[in-house]
Amino acid sequence: MWSTRSFGRLLDSPWPRSGAAALAGALPVLAFPAPALWWFAYVALVPWIALARTAPTARRAALDGWCGGLGFMLAVHHWLLPSLHVFIFLIAALLGALWAPWGWLVRRFLGGTPRAFAALLVLPSAWLAVELVRSWQGLGGPWGMLGSTQWQVGPALRLASVGGVWLLSFLVVAVNVALTVLISVPASRVPAVASLIATAAATSAAYAWAPRADVDGRARIAVVQPGVYDGPDQRFAREEALTRQLAGRDVDLIVWGESSVGHDLGDRPDLARRIAALSRQTGAEILVNVDARRSDRPGIYKSSVLIGPDGPTGDRYDKMRLVPFGEYIPARALLGWATSVGKAAGEDRHRGTEQVVMDAGRLRIGPLVCFETAFPDMGRHLTEDGADLLLGQSATSSFQHSWAPEQHASLAALRAAETGRPMVHATLTGVSAVYGPDGERVGPRLGTGASAARVYDVPMAHGVTPYVRHGDWPVDGALLVLAVLGVTEGVRTLRPRRTGPEPLVPRARTARESPARPVR
Repeated sequence: MWSTRSFGRLLDSPWPRSGAAALAGALPVLAFPAPALWWFAYVALVPWIALARTAPTARRAALDGWCGGLGFMLAVHHWLLPSLHVFIFLIAALLGALWAPWGWLVRRFLGGTPRAFAALLVLPSAWLAVELVRSWQGLGGPWGMLGSTQWQVGPALRLASVGGVWLLSFLVVAVNVALTVLISVPASRVPAVASLIATAAATSAAYAWAPRADVDGRARIAVVQPGVYDGPDQRFAREEALTRQLAGRDVDLIVWGESSVGHDLGDRPDLARRIAALSRQTGAEILVNVDARRSDRPGIYKSSVLIGPDGPTGDRYDKMRLVPFGEYIPARALLGWATSVGKAAGEDRHRGTEQVVMDAGRLRIGPLVCFETAFPDMGRHLTEDGADLLLGQSATSSFQHSWAPEQHASLAALRAAETGRPMVHATLTGVSAVYGPDGERVGPRLGTGASAARVYDVPMAHGVTPYVRHGDWPVDGALLVLAVLGVTEGVRTLRPRRTGPEPLVPRARTARESPARPVR
C-alpha cells in the first residue's frame, strides 16, 4: 500500500522530486482565466513552498525553486506551444531559474527553525523581485503576474488602485506563506495566525482608505470585432460592413482591433477614404490599427491611427513593446533558426519611441497595442499624460481555442482599476470587453465566436488613484526588504565567531579523555 513514508522516500530521489516541484509550480495556472478560480491563488503555492522548505540542502531548495518556476512558466504560457514548439521549453527553463533564489529563501526562513514573521515579509518581496525581472520586455513581459488572478474580485481591484497588480501579488504570496506555516510548522502556528490577522487588517484598512472612482460623465464607445477571416481585404470588408451598422447610434468613438488594416494608408489612400466615409456616416472618429510596411520610412510597424471624417487626423502611435519571437527574434543572428521550427517572425517589426495621447473629439484616448496591456507602467503613464480612456487593440486569432483570449481580456480590468480610467479591449476575434474606472465590467463581452459591432455606455472618471500618484511603491518596498536582508546576511557572515583570543595551548585532559578538574 502506498504510504506517506513511501511518498517521502520518492521525494528523496532527485528526478521525482524535480517533477513534483514542476507540478507544484504549475498549480497556480488554475487561478488564471480560463478556469479563473481566483480563490485558488491563495492556496496554490502551498505545495511548492512546503516542498522547498523540506529540501535537505540549500542547493536542493534552489533547484526546487527552479523546477517550480519552470512548471509555472510552462503552465501559464502553454498556449504558445503550437507557435514556439521547443522554444517554449527553453524559455521556461531560462525564466524558471529566476525562482531558484526564491526556493533557497524558502528553506532559509521556513526550514529548520522557522522565522515565520520574517518569512511573511521576505518571501513575498522575493516573489515581487522575480516578477519585476521577468517584466522586462526583452524577457517576454509581465504576462501571468500572480496578482492578475484577482481581476474579477471587487475588493482586490480596490487594492490595485492603491499599489497596482504588484500589491495583489504580494498579498497572495503572503497568504500562501502563512498557510504553509500554519499547516506544516506546528510550533509557529501562533505567529502564522497573527500574520494572517495582520494581513487581513492591513488590506481591509487599505480597502477602506482607497478613494472610489467618482463617475463624472459617460461616453458611447463602439467595438468592432470582425471574427476570423483569411486575408486583410476580407477582414477589412467585414469591418466596414459592421461599422456601417453604427450609423445613427450616437457613438463618440469606434475602435477596431489590432492589425485591422493590413496595408499602409499612405500606399492605399483608397482605404483611408473608405474609413473616412465611415466616420462621416457614423459621426464618430475611428481608431484603426495598421500592420504594414510604412511608406514614409523603412520597416514594418504596428500603429494605432485615428481617422476622422476628413481622413487621418495625424494622431499615430507606433507600438513600442514588441512580442519576442512573435514580432521580432531576439539576437536574430543567433536564434534566427526559430523561424524554421515555429511561427516566429520572419522579419522584425520596428518599435515606436514614445507613448501618445490622442484627441478624439471630446475624449483624450491612450492606445496600447496587443500585450502592452500587460504592462502596468504604460497605462499609468498614459493617465499621467491626460488620457480619459485607455484603449487596448489586440489580435489573438492564432490562439483562438486556447486560454489566451480570456487571459488577455482580463488584464484590462486591472489596468482600469489601477489608473481609475475606463478601458476598452478591442480584438479581431475575441475576447473583446470593456471595463469601468473601478475595473468592473461594462456590458456583455464579445466572445471568440462573435462577429459584431457593439456599443457600450462607458462611465468616465478623472480622479487620481494612489497607484498613479505613487507608482510601483510595493516593488520599491520589496527591493528595500531584500537589500536590508542582504546587508544583514553579509554582516552575519563577516562577523567573527569567537569574541575572545584563542588559547595558546589546549586544555589538559585526563587519561579518560575528560577535561581535567581545576585545582582548588
